[in-house]
Amino acid sequence: MRRGIKGIIAGVAAAAFGAVLALSPLGASFEENLGLSWLFTLRGPIQPPKEMVVLAINDQTGESLGLSKLPREWPRSVHAHLVDNLTRRGASSIVFDFDFQLPKNPEDDALFGQTANNSGRVVFVEKLNGKRQPLIDATGKQSGSVWVEQLIPPIPVLAESAKGLGSFTLPKVQVAIHQFWAFKSSLDSPSMPAVALQVHTLTAYPYLMRLMEMAGVSPPPLLATQARANEMREFMRNLRSLFIKNPELRKTLTMMLAKDELLAIPTELRQPVLALIGLYSGDDYPYLNFYGPPGSITTIPYQLFAVDQKADSGIELPDLTGKVVFIGFSDLYDPGQPDRFYTVFSNDEGVDLSGVEIAATAFGNLLTDRFLHSPGELWVMLIIIAFGGIVGITAYLLPAIAGVPLVLILAIAYGKLALQVFTLSDLWLPVAIPLLVQLPLALFNGLLTQYFLERRKKTRANKAISLYLPENLARDFAKNGLDESALNRVTYCVCFASDMAGFTTIAEKLSPKDLAVFLNEYFEVLSAPLRSHGVDVIEFRADGIMCAWTADQPDVALRRKALLAGLGAIEAIDGFKKRHNQFAHALRIGLEVGMAYVGHAGGGGHFVYSIVGDCANTSARIEGLNKQLKTQLLASYETLQGVDGLLCRFLGEFRFVGKTEPLPIYEIIALETIASESQKLLCQRFASAMDEMKNERWIEASNSFKTILADYPEDGPTQFHLSRCQGFQVSAPEESAWVVKLDMK
Repeated sequence: MRRGIKGIIAGVAAAAFGAVLALSPLGASFEENLGLSWLFTLRGPIQPPKEMVVLAINDQTGESLGLSKLPREWPRSVHAHLVDNLTRRGASSIVFDFDFQLPKNPEDDALFGQTANNSGRVVFVEKLNGKRQPLIDATGKQSGSVWVEQLIPPIPVLAESAKGLGSFTLPKVQVAIHQFWAFKSSLDSPSMPAVALQVHTLTAYPYLMRLMEMAGVSPPPLLATQARANEMREFMRNLRSLFIKNPELRKTLTMMLAKDELLAIPTELRQPVLALIGLYSGDDYPYLNFYGPPGSITTIPYQLFAVDQKADSGIELPDLTGKVVFIGFSDLYDPGQPDRFYTVFSNDEGVDLSGVEIAATAFGNLLTDRFLHSPGELWVMLIIIAFGGIVGITAYLLPAIAGVPLVLILAIAYGKLALQVFTLSDLWLPVAIPLLVQLPLALFNGLLTQYFLERRKKTRANKAISLYLPENLARDFAKNGLDESALNRVTYCVCFASDMAGFTTIAEKLSPKDLAVFLNEYFEVLSAPLRSHGVDVIEFRADGIMCAWTADQPDVALRRKALLAGLGAIEAIDGFKKRHNQFAHALRIGLEVGMAYVGHAGGGGHFVYSIVGDCANTSARIEGLNKQLKTQLLASYETLQGVDGLLCRFLGEFRFVGKTEPLPIYEIIALETIASESQKLLCQRFASAMDEMKNERWIEASNSFKTILADYPEDGPTQFHLSRCQGFQVSAPEESAWVVKLDMK
């Protein structure tokens, strides 16, 4: 119960930290610049509406027209001719996304204005200037400051001829653009994309009027054909005001439109009506739903429509009927193009989205009502709190072997859910804070807790094991009294190191008393085959045994005893597992030969009979290698030398940590007399694959290992060397492919 309460506290901590971060400006920026970028990147490009195109002025346009490279030096008669061509080709709205604030040739300016007026569908961008101005009191002293914004229209002849005017400002900073103004609330003015949408949907407005009248709201009257920018601005302000004053109007009109029977709105005008409802009832500052990298929106060279194409030119011009044409600087290949902005879709060559393409993106979002939507602050908080609580509690309460994978699975599942709703519904759920802040925090807290729990379990296990002493130690002490120096010697040894896999899990489940009983039986079973093969020293070390067969000089018979004892121990523990459900893991054994110190070690009135030396050390390292190779009984080449009658296979040369020379390692599988044909065939096939690997035939070796795995899917050494061979296809080994450098003990 106590640990359960701590787990809840850990979950609350992860949830609270994420929630506080999400409420801060830092968290909001973190989520926007990283989380949103992830979602866009993983989602990829989407299809933009077909109702818009970009006429791009790039580095080649001036030369193609026989003019200066700088568009500001062009005569405005070129733009006039362009407007005339676009109008004749059926463009529904013509939007210029660059400044015309300075007068030039009066005749050209007048021609441009007259053409725009005749077209009745041209929208010009207004420049927005903003600056802070001081406030001066009656004494002439500064008492504060105020931010002042001002719209600067194009030259009068163009402003008066325009169907609409609107600003479109984006920050010139090296941070990704995410939002735009649909309505500039500080100026009570629609932006250029909003004006473009209204001009494009004028034919749908009468149906919106009828819907509003049926809903009991008096809409502004339809604009006269000759109405221009000032009337358009006032019209849009009034319509926006009606929707703001009636928050439920959007829902009402949408429901009426869905049940439309009386109006019989043509199919092609239903989406424009919905777009108008979304425009006037939506946010002032919505999030852009980008369509993809530069050029995702249909982009056409400016010059194709700026001049009259001859009938025999062979150039087939795109159909512009009913489309909104955005005109501005856009070079899909020049990272240094003017009017560029960094976005999540800026490409690897440094090409950003142009301002005119972002304006077209904003228009497309307005037309289809496909902005990015947030579930709202309350839901965002609930999501972050729920995610932090779940992963925090799970990582704390469950053992690391189960808790870490489960927490990662939960995180992946949430990430996939967030991506799916983003892709299908344009719904933006938080991902950066949950996955990059709360998840690592929960894992760190959980793993740190597990570390201390593991230390406590080991302490409990060592306490239980300290109650038992090796038989040889008791016998020697009985024979020689307490003169431990008489029992100390340096001798030739076959060192045998074993370990109980999964011991920590067992220690967690059993009380110290039950654990001692369990270990007593375990060691009794394990010791039996060792004693039957004449072991000289048995040293119990926590959940493992270090023992040795000793002699004055190297002896083949001695090595054979140790190897047979290893096979017998595995067989004995297999039987032990059948009687104990909680022990489902394997015994791991390592064998090495060499000189070692065998004798008493300790102090303070307490001694152990121990095996000390490089031989014992190395046998423990070999035993640990079983975990990586998924084997049970490993021995060095020196241990096997001269011993026959065993089915073995060579696994490679392993350079253990702290060792300068690699050590050839073999797996002992069974006695040849009882080995199965399957085991013998495995050894033959494995040896052939190892030869191919040594001869640096990586592909052939990989194929051989894969073929072995098809028949022996659980074979650990095959899995191990297959992974190495596949790596060697990318980067060849520094020395023999048989040599494996181990980076941990």
